Amino acid sequence: MSESTTLPRLTVTVGPVAHGGHCVARHEGRVIFVRHAIPGETVEIALTEHEDDAKFWRADVTRVVEASAERVAHFWPEADALRAASRNGVPVGGAEFGHVSRKGQLELKTAVVREQLERLGGLSSEAVEALFGAGVEDVDTKGTAEQQGGLGWRTRVGFAVTPSGKLGMHPHRSHAIVPIQDMPLAMPAVNELRLWEVDFTGIERIEVAAPANGSGVLVLLAPDATQSEKAAGAAVKRVARSLAALETPPSVARWNPENSAIEVLNGRGWVKETTDDHEFRVTGDGFWQIHRNAPKVLTDAALGLLLQGGYLNDGADVADLYAGAGLFTAPLADAVGPDGSVLSVEGSAGTSRDARKNLHASAQVEIAQGRVEKILGTASRASQTAAGQRRRFDAVVLDPPRAGAGKAVVRALVATSPSAIAYVSCDPAAFARDVKYFANAGWTVQTLRAFDLYPHTHHVETVALLVPAAKASATD
Repeated sequence: MSESTTLPRLTVTVGPVAHGGHCVARHEGRVIFVRHAIPGETVEIALTEHEDDAKFWRADVTRVVEASAERVAHFWPEADALRAASRNGVPVGGAEFGHVSRKGQLELKTAVVREQLERLGGLSSEAVEALFGAGVEDVDTKGTAEQQGGLGWRTRVGFAVTPSGKLGMHPHRSHAIVPIQDMPLAMPAVNELRLWEVDFTGIERIEVAAPANGSGVLVLLAPDATQSEKAAGAAVKRVARSLAALETPPSVARWNPENSAIEVLNGRGWVKETTDDHEFRVTGDGFWQIHRNAPKVLTDAALGLLLQGGYLNDGADVADLYAGAGLFTAPLADAVGPDGSVLSVEGSAGTSRDARKNLHASAQVEIAQGRVEKILGTASRASQTAAGQRRRFDAVVLDPPRAGAGKAVVRALVATSPSAIAYVSCDPAAFARDVKYFANAGWTVQTLRAFDLYPHTHHVETVALLVPAAKASATD
């Protein structure tokens, strides 16, 4: 691959980290978002986007002139910007902080969360310090040495396919595909399949789910949409036969990424996920937390905040919004008991069906499929009492997708007058924006924690307890 050979080169001194996996540098007044750098370093960069009329440019590091003390050798050759530059190529995405020590990664992510809360959330630096003095917490403190180093944690991995049928991944903001021979962030069961040895000709995308409990791997195959149905079917069946010949064959299904439809070829079209107290069926590409420790870390944190505040008593009326297959719904049902009630709302029809299967024995749980703001705002049984009054929740777990909840959902949620909201977010910018929306509606962040559930990437998960500002003032 020779993308970088024609790219302009500059030498810059790197400034602070920015949301999205970049650091900020400047050249002749122009802002440049630099990947694979560390604040304070002097580096040579290749400009990957540099239009004259652009507000900012983008770049990758190609050589380090003065290194940070937190710089380490990258663990994954295909994702290492320096090694990629030496072979006139570009690195794959997915491990953009792999050149930073684990300590350094936590510090960078802490800085990003703080900056977003101040700039987008409107919180003062003093308020952020009071809320977030502990910074981002490491969750990989147990397990093998590799796991403690932030490797082997991904239970879900997506791959592309090169024109020659080899397993590959995309570089950042690129349609190019780089062949790979390993995925160090994935659970061992993914790498044990040795998918890089399989001929995927005729396949466009591959998704692999490998539950941390070892209950069986599922491989989803999306055929190239430009070929005939006959050719697509033949390609999927050929790959399925190859995978069936493995010593420990996975389940295999044909997959349509547009509507999540699957056709099982070998085994089953779902995986079994477990927590300490519950078992969940997750069909096809249905959502599940991707870090092996995330289900426990997040349920302990979110429900812990609600329990400590006294919001999850027996008989309480609660809601789980963007509920997925029921990760939070199940323990919420346990917490409120048979005399309580849990409204579980999920937009995906397939995932909502999983939730119904997973929670069929919990009579206090009501499953509603649809847009959160519509479910909360309509006159259905799910959102209003028999007397016609808007349903009021004692507590809510809010776990939106990466884009966040947004103004309409915040407005609809606040209108239900919950006593407290445990907000689980995988994007600090979206979370901070929503914090501002909640603040405008008279709510405040009372407690905040953050977890490094995406080691070696820029992503970070936050869990916050939001309460009406008047209640927070009364407890100060």
